[in-house]
Amino acid sequence: MANRRGTGLFMVCVDMPTDMEEEFNRWYNEEHLAEVLAMPGVLSAARYEAVRSGPKHLALYELENPQVMESDAFMNREHTPWTLRINPPVYAANFIYNVYEMIYPDQVTPELADAEFAPVLQIGRMAVAPQHEQEWNRWYSSVYVPGYEMVKGCIRGRRWRVYQGSPRYAVMYELEHERVSETPDWLEQRDIHPENGKMRELMTHATGSPGIWKKTLELSK
Repeated sequence: MANRRGTGLFMVCVDMPTDMEEEFNRWYNEEHLAEVLAMPGVLSAARYEAVRSGPKHLALYELENPQVMESDAFMNREHTPWTLRINPPVYAANFIYNVYEMIYPDQVTPELADAEFAPVLQIGRMAVAPQHEQEWNRWYSSVYVPGYEMVKGCIRGRRWRVYQGSPRYAVMYELEHERVSETPDWLEQRDIHPENGKMRELMTHATGSPGIWKKTLELSK
């Protein structure tokens, strides 16, 4: 069986007008998700709906690597009439279209490669000043994410550097349920290490970050 995970991630978030939402969901579920998954180098795909923050609709595509998005097959694919009619870049609000390269963990282990999309995701998107990047990245990958990974209900954490889009960094916690980050154990981890407060002050979160999304559909090859 082919890997479900790679070192690249393609993320799309949108809020759609109320009068288009029903058809938007049918288009995504019946055509678009499978259409993108069929592209070479796209390994698996899933849709999520926001339960905290937003935008409401989130689509994720696991990629062999972020360069997949620059392939001829992806860049020059034909859009169907249904896609042209829905046209999220025109009609959607709060449109986020980012491509990422994984920086934590530093490789795709066999366990990660075969993992399905988690039931719930908590995603943060943030930036940090260049003069603080090195120490901030060291702390985030060696202290902050591993601390949360010890919390019951947290399946794993992954960190990303943006390849296309903004802001420069993202973190994704894969969770068993939508209340994990409200548990006492999670809240304890937030300040358990002496560096946590100082390092958190160095970063600036994007609007709506962090948010929590619940899985509604998953496809894989």
